Amino acid sequence: MGNHFRTPGDEQPVPNAPAPGASVPAQPLANPNSNMDLLDDAVPTPGPGMQPPAAQIPDPLAPVSRADVFMAPGDPGFDPATFRTRDGSAAPSTDADEHRQVADLDAALASPDFTTVFAPVGADCGPSMRDTARQAGVEPVILMEHLTKVYPAQPNKAALDDINLEIYPGEFVFLVGHSGSGKTTLLNTILRNVKPTSGRVMVAGQDLMRIKNRRIPFLRRQIGAVFQDYKLLPNKTAFENVAFALQCIGKPRGVIRAQVPEVLRLVGLGEQMNSLPDQLSGGEQQRVSVARAMVNRPPLLICDEPTGNLDPAISLGIMKLLERINRTGTTVIVATHDREMVDSMHRRVIALEGGRIIRDQERGGYGNYGSY
Repeated sequence: MGNHFRTPGDEQPVPNAPAPGASVPAQPLANPNSNMDLLDDAVPTPGPGMQPPAAQIPDPLAPVSRADVFMAPGDPGFDPATFRTRDGSAAPSTDADEHRQVADLDAALASPDFTTVFAPVGADCGPSMRDTARQAGVEPVILMEHLTKVYPAQPNKAALDDINLEIYPGEFVFLVGHSGSGKTTLLNTILRNVKPTSGRVMVAGQDLMRIKNRRIPFLRRQIGAVFQDYKLLPNKTAFENVAFALQCIGKPRGVIRAQVPEVLRLVGLGEQMNSLPDQLSGGEQQRVSVARAMVNRPPLLICDEPTGNLDPAISLGIMKLLERINRTGTTVIVATHDREMVDSMHRRVIALEGGRIIRDQERGGYGNYGSY
């Protein structure tokens, strides 16, 4: 199971940085079925007039099921002045800026260049991934056994109580439940921001109950994280915020100059690379956060309320982006209160209440939980 992540001794030499202005071939994400390593070997891209190999042509992005509830820019009959649901009832109003953001993101997702960084794995990671992985003998990328966390401030109330959980490579998992049900504590346990009181937690072969402190940064390099409050550096541009993630792990300047603009274009921010966070809307800041989390091509992406501060139309664009990233083979875990999004996407749903898992459903919905 340790083959999903690199260890410090497995680092491969980085190619020499190219001269300024020189093009650098993009790198596809590794197939999770063939080691889940982050590839450092450059893969040439087709030249002008050349067709990419058939294996690299992605399946068309399947529309998110939420489109059956809300019409979106590009849909037949879409009227931005009214923005009504398909059954004719009024939908939440959005302004022209929101429509522009959604249209920009849709255009980026529709671009065939999307796969120059996030290469498809050749098979859609559908809701049957868990059963398929078990039958194939694939070990879970996340394993929790009788996991319990009790904070000293609340000794009589466990934040996590006897959690048993398996998440396999390539899954898209929603965590739902009331505020205080344990969602954020569970995610912080995976990131090793929180050490459990008892039990066992394995993340890609690493025992987080026994891992040495000096190895935690190497583990976190392999996990992308997106938060509700974006956590952008306010005095750095969108380009510099994304580049900072690569600078921290010692990537050369040539690699940074090549990869950062490409990833920002893929999330629809090619024209806002030099903008500071306070010059961007909330949806654009969240897309910078997603780009920063994905620029190192981690096999695991954790999102804690990624659309909590966003309007419905922009939330749709962010979730479509996460779904597209998942289709490349990245395991995605999203803690959310967005009932409509969970109900429409029909992915695996894990419901928490009082620190315990009360439901684990393959093609699940949000259920009877409040959005507070």
